[in-house]
Amino acid sequence: MFWITGGDDICRALAVWLGWTWLGHHMEHRPWEGFVFYDLIFPLFVFIVGIVLPMSLKKYEGRPSAAYPRILRRFVLLLLLGWIHGGLLQLDFAQMRWPGVLQRIAISYLFTAIAVQHLKARGQAILATALLLGYWALLAFVPAPGFRAYDLSPEGNLVGYLDRLLIPGKFCCYPFGDNEGLLSNIPAIATCLFGALTGWWLTQPRPVMRKFQGLVLAGVASLIIGVAWAPLFPIIKNLWTSSYVMIAAGWSLLLVAAFYFVIDISGKTRWAFPFVVIGVNALTIYVLQEFVSFPEMAKYLFGGVAMLTGAAAAVVLAVGATALRWLLLRYLYRNGTFLRV
Repeated sequence: MFWITGGDDICRALAVWLGWTWLGHHMEHRPWEGFVFYDLIFPLFVFIVGIVLPMSLKKYEGRPSAAYPRILRRFVLLLLLGWIHGGLLQLDFAQMRWPGVLQRIAISYLFTAIAVQHLKARGQAILATALLLGYWALLAFVPAPGFRAYDLSPEGNLVGYLDRLLIPGKFCCYPFGDNEGLLSNIPAIATCLFGALTGWWLTQPRPVMRKFQGLVLAGVASLIIGVAWAPLFPIIKNLWTSSYVMIAAGWSLLLVAAFYFVIDISGKTRWAFPFVVIGVNALTIYVLQEFVSFPEMAKYLFGGVAMLTGAAAAVVLAVGATALRWLLLRYLYRNGTFLRV
């Protein structure tokens, strides 16, 4: 959440100011094939949604049907917030974007929560593997009309074709389909399942160092699988390809391992407080920044100071906008106000 509430803008401004082209490169999504840091943010979020499920649903163990009202309520609320974010209240359905970030999280959450309630860890792993292999087979052997099978180009892929056929309104983030469209929800659910398996591993009664080592080994193995699969099934975020899922899962596992070591094993927690403030109100700031222009507020408050800094002006304004978001969230945190579903 830090990155999508201003951290990315700070890095882009720094990249221009300091001439760090490598940093700017990693702060923009790849237009099609490939993988950079910015391509990790969304799957990592879905992965984290999965991590918390074995913990949040543990009280329903042995009585899965009791969890369904809670699961369905969260699914519906996330879906509704996603549609509002996409323009539902404008009532201009031809220009509305029906898929989206919150919608993908809602769908991934729903199916993963059901799986966690009814399947053991081995069953969840088998299901995730089947989803990734099935998605690969679907794109490999079923062509979009007018195109050959296994066409993974922006205009010829099956995922985009089904989006054009079935989804009204506008698309993001390429013209031939939506990067959070219908069919690519299949591998996104696998991403959430990998997160759920990680959460299960963290809750096991094992020594903490063994848990840490398991996370590292799983992360390295996922990266190896993703890299090995990429020549056959390229890494394409817009299609959420299976190799992309494995690469994202690998880096997610390694990041979880790093933070688990620093926070849970070493006990160093105070440094993380600024990120806690953002994380506990993630939905609030994600939706609010669509309606409140924090960059414009920063320009009004810090524009004069920014002018005095010359070439660093964009950095000052980006830091200012991020600070304004954080101060609002800090106020909500201090007063115990949280938007939850």
